Amino acid sequence: MRFFRALPRSSDGGIALTIGNFDGVHRGHEAMVARLRSAAAALGLPSAVMTFEPHPREFFTPAAAPARLTPLREKVERLAALGVDRVYLCRFDAAFAAQPPEAFVEEVLVRRLGVRWLLVGDDFRFGARRAGDAELLRRLGPAVGMQIEHMGTVVTGEGLRISSTAVRTALAAGDLTGAADLLGRPYAIAGRVVGGQRIGRQLGFPTANVRMQLNRPPLMGIFAVEVHGLADAPVAGAASLGFRPTVTDVPRPVLEVFLLDFDRDIYGQRVQVAFLHKLRDELKYDGLDALKAQIALDVQATRHFFDRRGRREPGA
Repeated sequence: MRFFRALPRSSDGGIALTIGNFDGVHRGHEAMVARLRSAAAALGLPSAVMTFEPHPREFFTPAAAPARLTPLREKVERLAALGVDRVYLCRFDAAFAAQPPEAFVEEVLVRRLGVRWLLVGDDFRFGARRAGDAELLRRLGPAVGMQIEHMGTVVTGEGLRISSTAVRTALAAGDLTGAADLLGRPYAIAGRVVGGQRIGRQLGFPTANVRMQLNRPPLMGIFAVEVHGLADAPVAGAASLGFRPTVTDVPRPVLEVFLLDFDRDIYGQRVQVAFLHKLRDELKYDGLDALKAQIALDVQATRHFFDRRGRREPGA
């Protein structure tokens, strides 16, 4: 897959394109990419995704912007895994936001990208003041040689609309099963294992400190997790994601994982922590002895979770 960190000045040939933030790359996004690739193959065109940095809501209202599900790197990696030929990163700034919808079509889609087939979602808006929509695209498309297709709402088996907002809502509520159903996989955070203050080791529970790219993760608390990237199979663990109020308040959330029955030097390794079950919310305890006792209970609950999971799913 080719990744373009900026839009080209002019097109190098026709493409089939879909546009969106693709935060989380959930099952709805996967359905869009599948339709995109099918149309691109039929037309003999490269399949391409255009996404934005920063998220438009982060640009307009940074304090009220939603927590990101995935940083840019993970989003691009997942789009590549879905078989997209190209990803175009569009820098969302004041000049871009001020474009009239017609200028976006003529300048960006036609001249710079050469879009011949375009897929948009049911809530797609573009241009200054979000004045452009799918209906405007349908009116403008034929004149510039662009075929427009509209993607309907994708829902779960229970009829719930699949969206990034729905994933965030499930994660914030601790409903990791519901989030996994929307995503098509357990929610995960990737990062590199870095050195910490070794407080966990002092308490008898050494942890892997995972440096996240997310400043505001969409979930907080204590979890049963699986860590990918350390061995041939995922490693079970108990994870804390939060501000460590008992030990020391930190300016941004910290992800720490105690790995069950695993003792190797893993500093510097990039891992992916998959969140399977929420044990509890983060709490402040009266001293390190109380914290140590609670960690022991959390580890016991984590082992119990994986024991039960193993009995339900032989070979898991």
